[in-house]
Amino acid sequence: MRIIHSIFVACSAFAFITSWAHAQGVDVTAQVVMQQKSQVTKRKAQLPPADVVVWLSPLQPEATRRVNEHPGLYRLVQKDKQFTPHMIVVPTGTSVEFPNKDPFFHNVFSLFNGKRFDLGLYESGTTRSVRFDREGVSYIFCNIHPEMGAIVLALSTPYYAISDKTGAIVLRNVPPGSYSLHVWSETTQLSKAPEAGRTVQVATTPMLLGDLYLEDTANPIKHHLNKFGEEYRHTHDAPY
Repeated sequence: MRIIHSIFVACSAFAFITSWAHAQGVDVTAQVVMQQKSQVTKRKAQLPPADVVVWLSPLQPEATRRVNEHPGLYRLVQKDKQFTPHMIVVPTGTSVEFPNKDPFFHNVFSLFNGKRFDLGLYESGTTRSVRFDREGVSYIFCNIHPEMGAIVLALSTPYYAISDKTGAIVLRNVPPGSYSLHVWSETTQLSKAPEAGRTVQVATTPMLLGDLYLEDTANPIKHHLNKFGEEYRHTHDAPY
């Protein structure tokens, strides 16, 4: 009887350790590598870009239940005619606040597919918010100040990471399973199209995705129109 009890305890301990290891997940790493389209831009972009977002979307429906049950507070502050921070990644379904801390009016809007909205004109010291209820990239602008631009990336997975200034990417605590790979950057795109959406199989040991080759692309924030689809009007006598 004592032997059976010992075997039961040992099996229970093994099952606990196995389930704990499964729940903890593993690190999935990658490296951003820039590829140049011509010799003219070769010197300009020797360093890989920071702020490249890589995420893994679970292919098993039950795996998505863990996603961000308790989202935090997210804000894009309007101050000195800019949004701070410039980019945020939020769980799908999260509300983002847009407080106006400038001594003049702002008008926050987005006409892109991530989330289309127009907060209208609102004064200094007030705050309005938007719920990003669908996954995707939203480019945020002010209808008064063309120099203002920001990005909200809503994701339906907690398994994502943002590259550092060396181009290194580390996704922490990814459970074993099958995932779809996604890569996004404001100023670059994957140079190898098959990389986007490819299936990644994560096991019980740390995984190396390898090099992700990117190339320069047009910046959607640098040159944009106002919310009416027109060029911004610059007035020299405006008090803001």
